[in-house]
Amino acid sequence: MSETALDSEDEKIITLARSTRARAAAPEGAAVRDETGRTYTAATVALPSLRLSALRLAVAMAVSSGAERLEAAALVSESDPDPGDVAAVRDIGPDAPVFRAAPDGALRATLKP
Repeated sequence: MSETALDSEDEKIITLARSTRARAAAPEGAAVRDETGRTYTAATVALPSLRLSALRLAVAMAVSSGAERLEAAALVSESDPDPGDVAAVRDIGPDAPVFRAAPDGALRATLKP
């Protein structure tokens, strides 16, 4: 883990993840950016028959929309990301940083491969 200055595109995915979390009143919000610059956002899904983390869902949305590679991912949560969530990002973004931010948007860590 390391913290670095973020460029505007990385700040944008943190902002999108925060907004998605707040809109859904969910414990987590996530956003990913693909190789074309498109972004996909998601919040935690907690239904009796379906449970998905925000980060896994954002990755699934990107893949189902035709993304071939991820450039970056952001997770807004009080907790550390689940290792399986980071693995989902690495499946199509082996070099993608995963930014972990607090609910107020403050960067807590940058997970790099």
